[in-house]
Amino acid sequence: MNISLQGSLLIAAQQLRDPNFYKSVVLMLQHSSESAMGLVVNHPTGMTIGKALAQHSPVNGLDAPVFCGGPVEKNAVFVLHNSVVFGNKDQEIASGLFLAGSESSFDQIVRQEAPPETSVQFRLISGYAGWSGGQLESEMERGDWNVLPCAGILLLDEDPYGLWELCMRRVNRATSVLPQIGHNPNWN
Repeated sequence: MNISLQGSLLIAAQQLRDPNFYKSVVLMLQHSSESAMGLVVNHPTGMTIGKALAQHSPVNGLDAPVFCGGPVEKNAVFVLHNSVVFGNKDQEIASGLFLAGSESSFDQIVRQEAPPETSVQFRLISGYAGWSGGQLESEMERGDWNVLPCAGILLLDEDPYGLWELCMRRVNRATSVLPQIGHNPNWN
């Protein structure tokens, strides 16, 4: 493997029927020859942040869903957010998209009321997707995954239920050689 996919999006191909990844969009957090790790960002669960974190007294996003990030370590919790102010101590995964890396960041984003002039958006994600060395590359060679550059704002703004379709349209545009429909049949 020569190119790291860290910060990219993996878009599940139409034929990928694994129930963990069917119509999934995966944000790649880490990718090396030894392993790969990412978060499924478009599978909301039926659990709200308010219910899942009731004992931690959350104040932000109470009615927002917790997302299923993948089949590995479902008790592991990740917070993706767009706050540059809080992000100065967090890992920037893509432009304007940060992964909370400490309890302090988690507290600031989820448990402390944000000042009215800030528009902090975040997603709480439980679990992750993981691959052993060479496994992801094998799946990609089989055609199970498409790759797109990550548009951080897209992940937090877009309706999660339509994100896969939106990404597939982008994949199709990026891989299209000729326009799909000719306007004048005489031009063919």
